[in-house]
Amino acid sequence: MTDYLIKALAFDGQVRAYALRTTETVAEAQRRHGTWPTASAALGRSMTAGVMLGATLKGEDKITIKVEGGGPIGVILVDSNAKGEVRGYVTNPQTNFELNEYGKLDVRRAVGTEGTLTVVKDLGMREQFSGQVPIVSGELGDDFTYYLVSSEQVPSSVGVGVLVNPDDTILAAGGFLIQLLPGTSEETIVEIEEKLKTIPAISSLIEKGLTPEEILYEILGKDNIKIIDKMDVSFNCPCSRERIENAIISLGVQEIQDMIDEDGKADAQCHFCNESYHFTKEQLVDLKEQTK
Repeated sequence: MTDYLIKALAFDGQVRAYALRTTETVAEAQRRHGTWPTASAALGRSMTAGVMLGATLKGEDKITIKVEGGGPIGVILVDSNAKGEVRGYVTNPQTNFELNEYGKLDVRRAVGTEGTLTVVKDLGMREQFSGQVPIVSGELGDDFTYYLVSSEQVPSSVGVGVLVNPDDTILAAGGFLIQLLPGTSEETIVEIEEKLKTIPAISSLIEKGLTPEEILYEILGKDNIKIIDKMDVSFNCPCSRERIENAIISLGVQEIQDMIDEDGKADAQCHFCNESYHFTKEQLVDLKEQTK
């Protein structure tokens, strides 16, 4: 099954819902960054939430998420857009701990609880929208829920999860986002709240083979849901050799000449996807010529 996200309305338009599978997407991030299990779970949960927040946007809009919880994993940075494309990395990918008291990966310990979650939306306007809330859990699902309720004033519930194989590869990853729209009845609210208390972990539902549609059926009831859209989800980084070349050219003649004189070469690496770009002395000379 490939990764994808569905958008739905439920209870006659009272509720907006998203669900997605991100197993292959998180696996690609794990492969590129060599993350260890706890770091994989933290990064995967953040990327999954990032895809869902990106799905609330339109057109060419983009979103950047920064998690700074003060824990040993360091900063988690995620970029996503309205097309289901996402990329991300953590400062310390080789972070791992023993399972917590619930037998789960100890994401809270890795992320920390003394810091902030920041979301920046680039909506193509002069000013970017930025919201920031304190880390309240470190488990990330609760933190994204708190962000949506506090910063965007939308009653929400976010569930994100990642299961990791013994060889550090990704077994299952996915999530859901439930949002109450204005006018939601008390009866509907109570029904959803009760279901959320008993639903299994989202990662276990993905592992069992449930589709994003079936995940929403589990939470909201099949007869209550109307699917309105579906889109593919993938790890995608827009970095390229051409972009790096343009960045070097923008440094100007003198800085490029310094590279030539001091090292006789240049190397650049993208933090988001770990792709490396090498430039020989001859290539740097050519780029210097292009600054004129």
